[in-house]
Amino acid sequence: MQLSQAANNILKQLAGVVEQITEDDFSKPSHSLHATVGQHLRHTLEFFICLEQGYAEGIVNYDKRIHNKAMENDKFIAIHTIKQIQEFININQGDKVLKLEVGYLPDSDVCETINTNYLRELVYNIEHAVHHMAIMKIGIREIADYITLPIDFGIAVSTLRYKESVVATH
Repeated sequence: MQLSQAANNILKQLAGVVEQITEDDFSKPSHSLHATVGQHLRHTLEFFICLEQGYAEGIVNYDKRIHNKAMENDKFIAIHTIKQIQEFININQGDKVLKLEVGYLPDSDVCETINTNYLRELVYNIEHAVHHMAIMKIGIREIADYITLPIDFGIAVSTLRYKESVVATH
């Protein structure tokens, strides 16, 4: 399935970064980001974890993330988490009706519940991951420029297609 392939490609790219980065650089703050590569990775992975939990429970709520500090500071925990997410995605190829809980009022814990499904949320996770990978790329270039990034790291597929079409017409 195209979506699971896309998600696995993203997770593979993230694992490649984590495998290359030193433990110190993984948790070293980037001046440009005011955060670490590990923090952006944790944030990205926790959305996939929320989807996995929501798949089991029938309700997804990205605001109820764990904020696992160990995952953002220990690259080996991060790699293990990536592998677990890949297993979940590879096992769950079909769609499933879900509810999405969202709350956008800063002074309220009240959530709205919206109908959604697993595949729609997987699309959201893919797009969210690409966005954070683009941000991570800035931090990686600043603190760990020894890392070899794939050409398409943090670039949406639609952007890649557009760039190819522009090159083809010139």
